[in-house]
Amino acid sequence: MGGFFGIISKKRCISDLFYGVDYHSHLGTKRAGLATFNSETGMFRRSIHNIENSYFRTKFGDDLGKFEGNSGIGVISDTDAQPIVVNSHLGRFAISTVAKINNIKELELECLANNQQFTELSSGATNQTELVALIITRGATFVEGIKNVFEKVKGSCSILILTENGLIAARDHLGRTPIVIGKNDDGFVAVSENHSFANLDYKTEHYVGPGEIVEITADGIKQLCPPNDKMQICSFLWIYYGYPSVNYEGINVEETRYRYGYEMGKADDIHADFVSAIPDSGIGMALGYATGKGIPYQRGIVKYTPTWSRSFMPTSQDMREHVAKMKLLPNRDLLNGKSVVFCDDSIVRGTQLRDNVRKMYEYGAKEVHIRISCPPLLYGCDFLNFSASKTEMELITRRVIKEIEGDSCKNLHLYLDDTTKQYARMVEVIRKHLGVDTLKFNTLDIIASAIGLPKERLCTHCFDGSSFGM
Repeated sequence: MGGFFGIISKKRCISDLFYGVDYHSHLGTKRAGLATFNSETGMFRRSIHNIENSYFRTKFGDDLGKFEGNSGIGVISDTDAQPIVVNSHLGRFAISTVAKINNIKELELECLANNQQFTELSSGATNQTELVALIITRGATFVEGIKNVFEKVKGSCSILILTENGLIAARDHLGRTPIVIGKNDDGFVAVSENHSFANLDYKTEHYVGPGEIVEITADGIKQLCPPNDKMQICSFLWIYYGYPSVNYEGINVEETRYRYGYEMGKADDIHADFVSAIPDSGIGMALGYATGKGIPYQRGIVKYTPTWSRSFMPTSQDMREHVAKMKLLPNRDLLNGKSVVFCDDSIVRGTQLRDNVRKMYEYGAKEVHIRISCPPLLYGCDFLNFSASKTEMELITRRVIKEIEGDSCKNLHLYLDDTTKQYARMVEVIRKHLGVDTLKFNTLDIIASAIGLPKERLCTHCFDGSSFGM
């Protein structure tokens, strides 16, 4: 995925920029970058580092002395090297995106036919942030250019632009990814997640609407384009991506995860001694489950974080799974002889969870019951780079459907419906593959109810294949 942070202030902003970007580190694993504008010298300065094997702070700490100015943007990205700095008829600007562009080749050829050129190649491929910048510069104004992007891009794209006069923030036209504006006495920030400015003494001022474009200076916010009526914000933000203290559309991530678990626990008929979480995104759900079910919450498995990086940072899947295995530590004294419910956010391939379950039984668990906060994942994500490296046949659901039907797409509509015998059989086969006593998934109705938005305002494509306005 990715996350960005922009700031415009009446005073030097470098420290706030550094820490604000760092608070988005859970959203990306590949590249990070900073760009600032110094109004006294009229200079833009940029720095980009690879963070695949390190953390943002360790890479950029030595760079801070090189940056000056009262405005800047930064990004943690799962895709390209960014921000990009551009000089065009619109003026000089730096730009960052949180995007997944599915028709990048088509747009690349269109730009080349328009006598434009690409210079910021990413591993030999077109840098999608540069592509967005080129499309914008074909407009007579920033607003016209950004609207061009919204019209042409198939996928999703939220944009943050640093100009010589301030910031321009443009949220994806269907709001699949968020932008929030914070305010203090000295200026404003525009960010992907609002927890990033809480310790910097900013308060949430405005949730940018889908397709809305705003211009921000140290003195205020000006709306350049009103929001769209339609929205499809990614439901997986509340399930997995979002940091627990974040609000999207004014709806708190941790409270939502608690509601997922509470509803599941209240309806569950199994016996268990306690409930635990697969840390970290399963914790909120497990706490809710414990209350709904009326059983204790205990940490039957804990995560060792001081030296182990995030499990999805290494480039190879084998190494990611190895890191995940090494950093999760079952607690033998709690597990031995007990029936335990384990809550997790989702099942993608299933291999990591299967290995975790095997270890729980080895440590003496009498029964292991797995509860998943979301429905089964049946489609790859077209909008956020979630499981971007995975084909649909790598999803455990599709492998199981192929095992049952001989074709991973046959009768697919029946496997989407949690009331059918096909759905029940799919879940039972997955349970056997994982080697657990019971397995249950939450339903889309509970997801929408817990979030508190109408289902048509949520993107649920990875669960049911539905989407509009690609």
